[in-house]
Amino acid sequence: MRAYLGVDVGSVSTNFVLIDDQGKLLDSLYIRTMGQPIQAIQAGLKAMEKQIPSSLTVVGAGATGSARQLTGGIIGADIVKNEITAHAVAAMHCVPDVQTVLELGGQDSKLIVIRDGVVVDFAMNTVCAAGTGSFLDHQAARLGIPIEEFGGLALQSKQPVRIAGRCSVFAESDMVHKQQMGHKTPDIIAGLCDALVRNYLNNVGKGKSIMAPVVFQGGVAANQGIRHAFEKELGVPVIIPEYFGVMGALGIAILAKEHVSSGKRTCFRGFGASELQFMTRSFECNGCPNQCEIVEIRQDKLILARWGDRCHKWQDTIHSGAVS
Repeated sequence: MRAYLGVDVGSVSTNFVLIDDQGKLLDSLYIRTMGQPIQAIQAGLKAMEKQIPSSLTVVGAGATGSARQLTGGIIGADIVKNEITAHAVAAMHCVPDVQTVLELGGQDSKLIVIRDGVVVDFAMNTVCAAGTGSFLDHQAARLGIPIEEFGGLALQSKQPVRIAGRCSVFAESDMVHKQQMGHKTPDIIAGLCDALVRNYLNNVGKGKSIMAPVVFQGGVAANQGIRHAFEKELGVPVIIPEYFGVMGALGIAILAKEHVSSGKRTCFRGFGASELQFMTRSFECNGCPNQCEIVEIRQDKLILARWGDRCHKWQDTIHSGAVS
């Protein structure tokens, strides 16, 4: 059986997806990055190799996420694309007529506007934690409630309290104040969900045309309280796709399948890359006033990839897939 591998490495999670020639998901894996992307990638490759049948052959591979260049060098990706492209492709694969994609991850959030199957606008929030999953994780820990129970408790609320959500520091202070006033925990949790959604729409969604169908993906989509808060604010149903947690990996797997469909030979190193030794280093290019910081990954003395240069002077010396 032919299969295509997609790998999405972010600051919080590392996701793997395998699809077949029809784009059907064969297997997926979610693991924590824990600040060690190389180890996470190799652990994921090792785990995937154990999960899949020996009759399956990977004939195409792609990489996305904040560590996409690093990932592409390690696995031998045929194509490397940014998260906006990968998430949009996955959303259109699952909901062909999608017009808006809401994506909330652990450390950042995105909004993608799609019209007639084309991405026409997008926005990202990589500065404030108040619109991300880490905000909810932190507040859940402070309340002593498992994050898995957060959404269910929010739906139990009869009268959500209003919590300042423009800043994670102020939100936490306001939450403590509401606890001291004696508000019920479900009402506080629902208020936190509403605050996160308001923050997201006022920052990431500011000035964007949000039209249905709306697809909600990313790890935070598991929280039914957030979905309910989005539906209240937007006034439209919010669709959560089946594979909401690994949509970036699914999208890049689809792109890898398309990239090698013309008969190109894959650059994928195989699952044995989990046993190889990789080293990274960085240096400053003095070729122009930009003084770009170049990051390089090596296997022994072989340079696998370089990135960080605005002019692609260093990138163009290495072939590691189509980078964008």
